[in-house]
Amino acid sequence: MICRVPLRSRARRVALILMDVDGVLTDGGIFYAGPSQEGRIFDAKDGVALAVARRAGLLTGVLSGRGGAAVRRRARELRMDEIHLDARNKLPVYERILRRRRLIDSEVCYIGDDLVDLPVMERAGMAVGVADAHPEVRRRAAFVTRARGGRGAVREVIDAILQAQGRWATVMGWFAGGGS
Repeated sequence: MICRVPLRSRARRVALILMDVDGVLTDGGIFYAGPSQEGRIFDAKDGVALAVARRAGLLTGVLSGRGGAAVRRRARELRMDEIHLDARNKLPVYERILRRRRLIDSEVCYIGDDLVDLPVMERAGMAVGVADAHPEVRRRAAFVTRARGGRGAVREVIDAILQAQGRWATVMGWFAGGGS
């Protein structure tokens, strides 16, 4: 990850990992399967990382300007704590999440890829742009992933947060040696 500010101090505070969907959790592609059906392709590694984050005690969520049954299904499969779709103006939704969860900006990691994400990214304590984000998003993000959206960017961010929070050895213990 490209870091414009020290990662460890920001990542240590994170309690909620919130992200856009199209271009972050997916590669941004949308396919139409019929007159009223659309789908997305999600990276399985990002899904594993989100499950690990949840098990490690982090909250996760999506905040998307679009909706769709495929996105809602994936978010529910991953047991995300916050699912906000069709949010054209993301900042008021973000502010409601903070109030309801009793969080402050510094406790949020927000991962975005396009201009509509900038208002939330400007507030979040750990603002991340994916490698193939709009140039303005990459310029303004404190952190930029090496992976592209939908291609492991979410995994990269979650791994970095867990390592900075000193939880990596515990996570590895769940998998190496068959620990539970």
